[in-house]
Amino acid sequence: MWRKPASGWRNRGEFAKNRLMSNVVLFRRPAPPAARARCDVISVADDLFATLDGLQDLAERAALMGRPAIEVERTVRNLRDAVGALERALDCLGEGSEAAPA
Repeated sequence: MWRKPASGWRNRGEFAKNRLMSNVVLFRRPAPPAARARCDVISVADDLFATLDGLQDLAERAALMGRPAIEVERTVRNLRDAVGALERALDCLGEGSEAAPA
């Protein structure tokens, strides 16, 4: 929704100042390092496992979407890639070093 001043537009700067909509997506900033709790390996691995389970469930649900086949295929493929990345991260924690590249 755009709001036009009663006097009309004088220049692009005035137009930009009067915009009500934006395409900027604000992301939540991470907590400062001092405020972070549970930074030990076990809690991080637990959180990774929880995220992994959630992504696997999400991939299964995405496969059942009533969208065009190419869109579903790309969505599921990207979610499976994310699952693979989480599995490699868990391997790194378990081995104490970097896992082999995919």
